[in-house]
Amino acid sequence: MFVKPRVLVVEDDERIAATVRRALVYEGYDVDVATDGAIALSEARRLSPDLIVLDLMLPEIDGIEVCRRIRKHSDVPILMLTARDGVADRVEGLDSGADDYLVKPFAHEELLARVRSLLRRRHPQGREVLVVGPLSADVDAMEVSFDGDVVATTALEFKLLEYFMRNRRVVLSRSRILEEVWGLDTDTTSNVVDVYVRYLRQKLEVDEHPRMIHTVRGAGYMLKEPEPR
Repeated sequence: MFVKPRVLVVEDDERIAATVRRALVYEGYDVDVATDGAIALSEARRLSPDLIVLDLMLPEIDGIEVCRRIRKHSDVPILMLTARDGVADRVEGLDSGADDYLVKPFAHEELLARVRSLLRRRHPQGREVLVVGPLSADVDAMEVSFDGDVVATTALEFKLLEYFMRNRRVVLSRSRILEEVWGLDTDTTSNVVDVYVRYLRQKLEVDEHPRMIHTVRGAGYMLKEPEPR
């Protein structure tokens, strides 16, 4: 079973905390939320998260002090959020032990990119695990999971799914898939792509799991995250 990266979001603004949590969960992370500095310190020790998203302005204990205390016992990546965009403020945050700094308001895409970058930096030699929503694929082990449940695939099924995941939200034609996954000439007439897409759907769309591989009429297929419920 895959263990999804765990992210601790420390934010006292309920609206921002909920928005950040939703974006991270949608991207495939396990997320916990702490609403003040004291709770954050307790949760950081209890959960041992893979990454902390830490607001600078917090009740009880501010983000700078939280960061300093965490650094005394952990090298967990810390992404600091703040409404302050002055150089001195950024320097103070980084000097307290933060690994990166993001100024509010920010786009979800930038937040997610910073999170992915920090996680890669922490485990530069680690296994490559592709994550699209609830779907995960360990490239080195050729293992797939959906919401933590292992999904058995053949080597070809895995190769096709990996190609879809590396090109998520991109419409892929059958000829392009044939060429990239099977190495077949694009002029080849074959329904092998349709057959293997059906195999993957049969394995992924169980126990009310939402559809992730979509047919785009007249164009091909596209893999994308399920719509939030």
